[in-house]
Amino acid sequence: MAGGRFGGTTVIDRPIDAVFAFLADGENDPKFSSRVLEIRKTTDGPPGVGTVYASTVKDGGVKFKREFKLTEFEPPTKIRWTEISSGPVETPEGGYDLSPHGEGTQLTYYNVIEPANFMGRLIVGFALRSARKGADDFAASIKRTVESEVPAAG
Repeated sequence: MAGGRFGGTTVIDRPIDAVFAFLADGENDPKFSSRVLEIRKTTDGPPGVGTVYASTVKDGGVKFKREFKLTEFEPPTKIRWTEISSGPVETPEGGYDLSPHGEGTQLTYYNVIEPANFMGRLIVGFALRSARKGADDFAASIKRTVESEVPAAG
């Protein structure tokens, strides 16, 4: 299998600037993603184009070390990343798109996953099906987390 794209959309009851700031800090990822066991920013300065995050994730019961670099950063509407580490299945592209929605924020996220080697070709179909099946739950987890971590406007 060649890989593919998955993602989801949700509306978060928080202002776009606050949602963007929360998501721009990749060290918040474990708060809404149970597969991210740990993550840290490995570059200096605030998040922006070129920022790198190194993480340990657990996929299919196996731990992997992963590194992602921010490739586009347009507050408060767009964040893009690419994986710079290697593994059986890699993420060449992913991102967040945010837009105002009433007093809240519509968030759409996506990731593209592709096999990187023979083992990846064997498991990418399973990984993609699993990710697509959990996409709406993942979007809901982001919503719950942001709404509990970020104070409401006003």
